[in-house]
Amino acid sequence: MSEIIKSEAISRRKVLSLLGFVAPFSLAASSTVLIVSEAGAQTVGMERRQERRMGRTERRQERRTGRTERREARRTGRTERREERRN
Repeated sequence: MSEIIKSEAISRRKVLSLLGFVAPFSLAASSTVLIVSEAGAQTVGMERRQERRMGRTERRQERRTGRTERREARRTGRTERREERRN
C-alpha cells in the first residue's frame, strides 16, 4: 500500500512539474496562433464589414438630418400660422 501512495505522489509531482514547464509555451503558442488568425481576418472580411458599417452610419445620419429638417419645417410653419391667426 505504501508503494501505491509513493507512486501516486511521484506521478503527481511529475504532472505538476510538466504542467509548469508546458504552460508558458502553450500560452505563447496560442497567442501567436491568435495573432495570425486575426491578421488574416482583417483583410477581406473586415474590410467588407467596415464598408457596411460606414454605409449604415451614413444612411442613419441622412435619416436623422432629414427628420430634423422636417421637424424644423413643421415648427416654423406652426409658428407662422399662429402669427397669422393672431393678426
